[in-house]
Amino acid sequence: MIRTIDSKVSVAPQILPDQMADIAAAGFAAIVNNRPDDEEPGQPSGAEIQAAAEAAGLAYTAIPVTHAGFGHGQLDAMRAALDAADGPVLAYCRSGTRSCNLWALAEAKAGGDSAELVEKAAGAGYDLSGIRPTLDALSGR
Repeated sequence: MIRTIDSKVSVAPQILPDQMADIAAAGFAAIVNNRPDDEEPGQPSGAEIQAAAEAAGLAYTAIPVTHAGFGHGQLDAMRAALDAADGPVLAYCRSGTRSCNLWALAEAKAGGDSAELVEKAAGAGYDLSGIRPTLDALSGR
């Protein structure tokens, strides 16, 4: 189930290679994979998703987030992927939560307003209260 955060980014749980044509038809321009390979038995590999995405005309970026959490390199890579996309981005992980959190952290680091980020995430069904202090620190507010 795709959840729209704003006009530039949506998040989703695990997507499958055979969904890429529908994702492209829905208007997305790029896929961001926030899930490490082999996190769960049976999940498609990043290479499978990448091949299907590119065959459907979608840009693809892998920014895996593990149990170790988020680092500045991942925030910068997410910001770069969002900036490079020629249209809306669909980021995915196991449930969509890591993708939403990574988006918010990257936006905060780029100077985004924490309250607005929390509100946008809530509108998509995600609670960012647990990372609000980090969002505030990153945004300098």
